[in-house]
Amino acid sequence: MTDTQVTWLTQESHDRLKGELDSLIANRPVIAAEINERREEGDLKENGGYHAAREEQGQQEARIRQLQELLNNAKVGEAPTQSGVALPGSVVKVYYDGDESDTETFLIATREEGASEETLEVYSPSSPLGSALIDAKVGDTREYTVPSGALIKVTLVSAEPYHS
Repeated sequence: MTDTQVTWLTQESHDRLKGELDSLIANRPVIAAEINERREEGDLKENGGYHAAREEQGQQEARIRQLQELLNNAKVGEAPTQSGVALPGSVVKVYYDGDESDTETFLIATREEGASEETLEVYSPSSPLGSALIDAKVGDTREYTVPSGALIKVTLVSAEPYHS
């Protein structure tokens, strides 16, 4: 696994996600009891409560699998403290194709890390834009390919450690 394929989490993010996982696992018996209770109400074809409980169980199990996968493959570390270099966990400002008026500011991280800051766009370090910017220094121009096949130039204006 390369560094850009790894999910980097701060200890705070890891603990928050682990807490969510533990809570979902602890809630399994409650959902199972709800399903059993609804099943005893009779005809399952017309039992909306039963189907709703089964749907909720499916969603929770999917989230449990997602969190387990994420936490099993995550590397826990400190958020970057260095300014001026685009790293996972950095808030970066860039401009596109040499047009200094076409700027965007975003966090290079996973959705889980950026979840508490809903106003800040999040790009994965493994996305085309994120991977092009990793290790770039302020003033560096990098290129990346978008899904349409076009080559885009992006210049790093600033990079600061993210603080939630």
